[in-house]
Amino acid sequence: MYIKQSDLFWGMDKNFVKATMDITTKESYNQGDFLFKEGDPAAHFYILLKGRVKLIIAQAGQVVYTVDNAGEAFGWSSLVGLEVYSASAECTAPTTLQKIERTKFQEILENDPANGLFFFKRLSGIIGNRLLWSYKMITATAQAEISSTFGSEQVQESEAVR
Repeated sequence: MYIKQSDLFWGMDKNFVKATMDITTKESYNQGDFLFKEGDPAAHFYILLKGRVKLIIAQAGQVVYTVDNAGEAFGWSSLVGLEVYSASAECTAPTTLQKIERTKFQEILENDPANGLFFFKRLSGIIGNRLLWSYKMITATAQAEISSTFGSEQVQESEAVR
């Protein structure tokens, strides 16, 4: 299984990784399938094996992140105390995932606090990187200036957009 190669589990105790692998299921989805929708009970955590999944926040109506690298984790709402998913996840290509059930994984985390702490440190790093990515996207959008060019009704992109 790919889970041991995920950045999230890299260097962790082999028994912890094996226990996690034992509770995962490998599932395949078609383009257009939803894994979960914003507001659904947060029951699973996912690791991408292949394919592409876009994460969408309905209120914004925009893709907030695209999961497209093997080993990337998502659906972490299920692990951080949220009862429902904060975004929707739609497959934009044929996709294969490792699916981890929330309550079973929480048992593993509780039974191995040292690896559980290491796991959550890694998870917080992933969440932090996605937050920084989001800040950069917001900043780039805010800095994008479009100005008319001398009555030609054409527009010119600013340097921030290119």
